[in-house]
Amino acid sequence: GYIARGAMAFLKAEWKVLAIYAFFMAIVVGIIGYYNPYSHWAVAISFVIGGFCSALAGFIGMKAATSTNVKTTNAAIHSISKAFKIAFRGGSVMGCGVGGIVVLMLSILFLLYWYVFAREALPMSEEMTRVLEVLTGFSLGAESVALFARVGGGIYTKGADVGADLVGKVEAGIPEDEPRNPAVIADNVGDNVGDVAGMGADLFGSFVATIIACMVLGREVFSKDYAGGMAPILLPLIITGAGTVVSILIMQFARISDNNPRPERAFSVVTWLSILITAVISAFIMKAIFISDELSFRNEVFSVNGMIGA
Repeated sequence: GYIARGAMAFLKAEWKVLAIYAFFMAIVVGIIGYYNPYSHWAVAISFVIGGFCSALAGFIGMKAATSTNVKTTNAAIHSISKAFKIAFRGGSVMGCGVGGIVVLMLSILFLLYWYVFAREALPMSEEMTRVLEVLTGFSLGAESVALFARVGGGIYTKGADVGADLVGKVEAGIPEDEPRNPAVIADNVGDNVGDVAGMGADLFGSFVATIIACMVLGREVFSKDYAGGMAPILLPLIITGAGTVVSILIMQFARISDNNPRPERAFSVVTWLSILITAVISAFIMKAIFISDELSFRNEVFSVNGMIGA
């Protein structure tokens, strides 16, 4: 209870500072977008939403982790397999939450900006460029919050760890992580803040940046498809959504035995199954969405089968 309360207190204090930064940074980003002929002041809205979603990803992971820690410890007393199941599903909340929020928010923002700026324009037009330029603000906001969460959490973690060791080992002469040392609570709070909230925000920012980069490259691809030529732009979102659903389903089959506990084997099986099934589904999606097998990227022609192989 004390660790969970301490972690939430740290996040609230950090968010207050981040809110001030996000407010002024959004103004700067909006001004830059206003004077950029290929962008729009709405990039500031994307920036704020991206920052909020990044912080939300860290919050979801923190709540799940601090709740799962106690349950895993209690279950480990009776059964290793039950402890693994609780810990694995608690950790999957972070991964699936990040993937779900990314796909949902990027899809909503893309459709909104497409309707406002480019609903009657071609995929390779300047209007579509404006849509993607405004969408990049979402990535910038997510990465900004991730930077502060990761670095701030990491500094707090090291400070709390060193402080707890100095007080416990050097001054009081008690072992490391001794329950009698109150500084151990701060040390464990730092572990959760840096390794969970910071990691969640960092993962969210990297995930968003990767998808938007693929969408920007997709704009340069000419294709005949059932999405009016927008399939290369939409594919990153579609494949990511399919992969998230597959991961949620496969995670239910992660198991270890009490007689021969090998968690690394369970992780490998679940990971490879998710990769293979997602790859097969992605191949079917690409085969179904494109009318012609030929695509071109800046005068370079390639095939759908080549893209599937890559």
